[in-house]
Amino acid sequence: MRVMYHPTRRQWITGSALALLAPRLRAIPLSQIKLGITTDEIHDDVLTAARFLHEHGLRWAAVRNIWGPYNTEQPIDKVREAARIFDENGIRVSIESTGFFKIPLPPETPEGQKILDRQWALLDAGMERAKVFGTDKLRVFAFTLGRGETSSEKTYARIYELTREAARRAKGFRLSIENVGGAHVATGAQAGELLKHVKESNVGITWDPNNAGASGEQSYPDGYRKLDPARIFHVHLRDYKHQPDGKVVWTAVGAGEFDNLAQIRALLKDGYKETFTLETHWVDPKGKMYATETSLAGLLKVIEKV
Repeated sequence: MRVMYHPTRRQWITGSALALLAPRLRAIPLSQIKLGITTDEIHDDVLTAARFLHEHGLRWAAVRNIWGPYNTEQPIDKVREAARIFDENGIRVSIESTGFFKIPLPPETPEGQKILDRQWALLDAGMERAKVFGTDKLRVFAFTLGRGETSSEKTYARIYELTREAARRAKGFRLSIENVGGAHVATGAQAGELLKHVKESNVGITWDPNNAGASGEQSYPDGYRKLDPARIFHVHLRDYKHQPDGKVVWTAVGAGEFDNLAQIRALLKDGYKETFTLETHWVDPKGKMYATETSLAGLLKVIEKV
C-alpha cells in the first residue's frame, strides 16, 4: 500500500485518502506556471519519482540522477527506460541536468586539453540523452573556483571563449548555465556579464536566485535585474536562511528568507514562459521525499498568491 507524509496535515496518509488528496492538490491554480521537481530529490528510483509528480498534479521533471548515478553516466538504454516511465506517467522532461563545465578551469596545457576533451565528450553524452528525453535544454555550468582561486578578467575571457565554443558544438540545443556558489558565475551580476559577452542565442541561464542569495547577492531584485529575461531558459526554486553565526543553510520553502513570491511575479510580468523546478536541497532526517513534499506544500502556497 502506498504511504505518503502530508506536511500540512502532519500525518501519514494511505490508500483512498491519498487518492482524494491528489485532486485537491491539482486544483491549485498552476496554469501560469510550468512547475516540476528535480526527480532524484524525490527518490532515486525513476518510477517512484514519476508517480509522485503525477499524484501531485505536476507534469514536468528536471532530470539529474537516475537510479543513483548521473544520467550522463548511465547507459543510453537506462535513459530510454527512464524516458518511457516519464511518458507513461504523463511527465515531460523540462531540462536535462549535466555536470558539463562544473570543474575548475583547465590550464592551457596538453593536460588541460585532455580535461577539456573529456568535457566535450560529456557534452555529447548530454545532448544524446536530452534528445531521448525530448528536451532541447541542457543544464550546464561556467566552471568552478579551484582551491584558493579568484576570478580575473583573463579568467572570464577564457570562460566566455569556451562557452561560445560549447554553443557552437551544441547546435540544435540550448545551454542553460546555472549560477551556483563556488563558481565563476554564482550571482545574477556575474550571469548578466556572461550573457553580455556570449551572445549566442542558444546560451542562456538557469536562474537560481537562492544560489545567488546564498552567495551574498541581493538576488531579487538586484541580481535579477542584471539579467536579460529573454535569456532565462529555466528557473530553480527553493529557500534559504542565515543562521546566527552567519552561515547560510537550505530550508523548506516558506521557512526561510527568500521572497519566492516577488521573484515569480517579476518573472511572469517580464514574460517568462519557460519551466520552474523545485530543487529544495534541504535535508531532513525524515528523508528527501518528506523534505521535497514539505517544500512543495510551501511553494504551492506561494503560487496560490501569484
